[in-house]
Amino acid sequence: MLSRDQLIHLFDRFAFLTSQADVKRRIKQAVNDNQEAVAVTTTIQEEIFTEMGIDPRFGIACLGKVNAVYENDRDLMIQFYRFIAKEELACDEAELDPDEFSEKMLSHHRLHEQQLEMLKYMRRFHPDDQSVILETLRRQMEGSSFDGGAVLSPGHIEEIVRSRASPSPRDSR
Repeated sequence: MLSRDQLIHLFDRFAFLTSQADVKRRIKQAVNDNQEAVAVTTTIQEEIFTEMGIDPRFGIACLGKVNAVYENDRDLMIQFYRFIAKEELACDEAELDPDEFSEKMLSHHRLHEQQLEMLKYMRRFHPDDQSVILETLRRQMEGSSFDGGAVLSPGHIEEIVRSRASPSPRDSR
């Protein structure tokens, strides 16, 4: 298995490379040539592993095990999901026309804003209630195969907390 440091290096290097205009053109050209964008991003990952002195097949295989091996390393898991998001973004940018890509980015931005508001609202509750709220959110995401937005409305949050019969929000507005 790859070490934590090796994974972080991969994530950082991949983010850097996929932000470069020439790499974006490379992915876009592959799509124009009827290749899958993800095939190019995988090749880029393999090139990074080669730079690191790691057998690319081994490195790619390890990526499939990150969830299991590092499940208790919250920081690494966050970086891993950012890495996955960067790959999806690079593929979307190559596969979608500029208007579609802009719309998708705007939609992601709106979802992010809603998630931030939800998290701010959750802070008003006891940490035990926050854990139950996040667990409910996790189950909702798994049930939807992580498609769409992961946001609970204030009313749904209140309902979750009420069902626990725990104290009301810390700051009562």
